[in-house]
This record gives sequence, structure tokens and C-alpha cells, in this order.
Amino acid sequence: MTDRPSPQKNPYSGLADHAFWDRSVGGVPLFALDPMAGPPIPSAFRLTRQTRIATAGSCFAQHIADRLQASGYRYLVTEDAPAGTAPEAARARGFRLFSARYGNVYTARQLRQLIERAYGRFTPQDAAWTRPDGRFADPFRPRIEPEGFPSPEAVEAERETHLVHVRRLFEELDVFVFTLGLTEGWQATADGAAFPLCPGVAAGSFDPETYVFANQPVEEVIADLTAFADALKAVNPSARIILTVSPVPLVATYAPRHVLQSTVHSKAVLRVAAQRLADTRDDTLYFPSYEIVTSPEGAFRYLESDLRSVSKDGVDHVMRVFFRHLTEGGDADALPASSRSLHEARAEFAEQAAVICDEELLAGGARPWLDASSSSAPTARSRSWAGAFSSLRRRLRSPR
Repeated sequence: MTDRPSPQKNPYSGLADHAFWDRSVGGVPLFALDPMAGPPIPSAFRLTRQTRIATAGSCFAQHIADRLQASGYRYLVTEDAPAGTAPEAARARGFRLFSARYGNVYTARQLRQLIERAYGRFTPQDAAWTRPDGRFADPFRPRIEPEGFPSPEAVEAERETHLVHVRRLFEELDVFVFTLGLTEGWQATADGAAFPLCPGVAAGSFDPETYVFANQPVEEVIADLTAFADALKAVNPSARIILTVSPVPLVATYAPRHVLQSTVHSKAVLRVAAQRLADTRDDTLYFPSYEIVTSPEGAFRYLESDLRSVSKDGVDHVMRVFFRHLTEGGDADALPASSRSLHEARAEFAEQAAVICDEELLAGGARPWLDASSSSAPTARSRSWAGAFSSLRRRLRSPR
């Protein structure tokens, strides 16, 4: 009897389950998907209840901010609403959406210029934009004051106060969580100032000689993120950065192609740039919120019927993985302890999910599936994509 030859060894033999699609994605239920499984997270990124955590970024970053505050971690806010301001009014004015009142920071260029403006290294020529009602807006935070400002001088005065709070934020934070949202944006031709919204959408007037569309290639995104990280380290040597990519698709594209192509292009560029920094800097970590929501089954289950808004289940999954790997409390802190019913929890999420998203204004026109004060499709008002398919299957199976 001859011995059977032993199976041939190759570099993939003996790799952990997370290295194989069928063992870590295709063969596991969606709730168990964990793209952070693998090598241990560096201890510097383990968040404690004393860690001062700050956030900024696109609309999706607001969900991270809400969950961190609800779970009792030390969410750093350096620019808060005046005492006595109702929570709804404070949120409408841009308070506590992020750690400071800078509104949506969609692009790496915006982030880089934010820290440069805060420390006086960049002073854009665009100081105030006129609104259709004759009031004024800050070009870099066009929606923070629903009633607008009475004069350009008032815009400038408030901005100076704001930048004081931004400087304090950068100097006091321990960990900065930034959610990359877009590569597309509009810039001033005179000085390259980057805006969250195209002039003429919420305020200002569009002039093609004054403002230009820019779609950042991966090299520019990497350069801008690196410049920001270096500037942050210069004022806060112990700061750490957690980068993530928003799973929310573009609401509109100005590039000469289909919005789906532009969405995939934008997210791919941002994902590559984030990984480059994580691979080359000890102070930077990548967190895969994008992968969780847009995974093959996640995209089916975690997007609302508009195919843009992330459902409560999707946010729950993202934050469950976040807390499991990046906090001292782990899974126990993923959701606040509560005896509320599922209905009450979903109703609360629907209210919180009304994130302030400047980009939504690009769609224009009435959107009856959204609440008038909301920028996303609340769970309570919108069936999930999976629910829509389930309804369709039932109708097809019913006798005619």
C-alpha cells in the first residue's frame, strides 16, 4: 500500500478565515459580517471613556457622532449651542452635528483648507455669499444659519469665533474620525478655495469664470489628507486619525457620465487614498463602514428605498463593528442599554437620521418621500429595498 502524497503547500495554505471570501463573506450571515476581523488593532486606537473623540466629514459621519454621544464616550465638542437653545433648533443651526460647527466637510481638500484657515495660513477671497432673500451666508458653511446673517461683517465675525473653536478642537482631541464623502466639488478659480456646495445652490451666484468644477484624482486626495495629518500633528503630536469612507452614493454628478459611474469612481478613489495613509502612517487607521453597507447582501438590506439613505440596521451594524474593535467596552457599548420597544427605537432613529446634508440640495425639486426638514429617508417613512422586493414577490405569487 503506497502512501498518499501530502497536499501541496502554497502561500495560501493555513491562512485565517478572514482571508477567504467564502469563509468570511459568502458563507456567513449578514449580521456576522466583520471586515475588521484579522490582525489586532494597534493599542493606540483603542478608545476608552477618557479618550477625547472628535468627528468631521460627510453626512454619514453624523451617525457616528450620534452613537458615540449616546454610548457615553467622551465626544469632544468645542462649539456648542448657546444655553437654552432647544435641541431641534441647535441641530438646525449646525450644533453637535460634528465636534465643531463646520458643517459637512465632504472632500479632502475642504479638510486641508479647514485647518489652514483655522491657523491663518489660508484666507479665501470669498468671504460672504448673498442669499436669494437678501441675507448672507458663509461660503464654507452655507446652511448653518437657517435665517442667514444680516451682513457680510456678521458672517466674518461669526467665522472668526468658529475658527477659534476649531483650533481648540484640533489641539485638544485625542482621536479624529473623518468620513470621506466626495471627490467632486467646486473651487474658486482665484485661490482654489473649496466649497461644500456649488455657488448658486444655497447662496451666492454662479459664474463660470469665477468658479470651476474639480474632481480630485487619487494623488490629490492622498496629498491633501497627508497635508492635513501633518498639520494636525504639528499642533497635537499625539493625535490619531481614523479614516472611513461614506457608503452614501452621490446625489448628483457634474462629471460627463452616469451618476452610478461617478459614485463608484469617487468611492474607489477615496478608499484607495484612505488605505494609502493607513498603510504609510502609524497615526492613521482605516475603518470599513463603506464595506459593511455596500457588501453584496448589505447593499440589499441596508439601503432605504431611495437607495442612498442608510437604514437603522445598517448604522447598527457599522457601529457594532466599530465598538467591538475600537472601544474598551466592545460589543456591550454598541447600542445604548434600553428597555424600549423596537418600535420606539426605530422611531427615535428616524428622528436622528434627519442628517443635515448640504449635497441633497443639488437634487432640487419636491421629494415627497422625504420629510420637509430631513435630508435623508427616515426609516419610519420609507420601506427598505428588501421590503420592496418582498412586497413584489408576494404580489407575483398571489392568484390572479
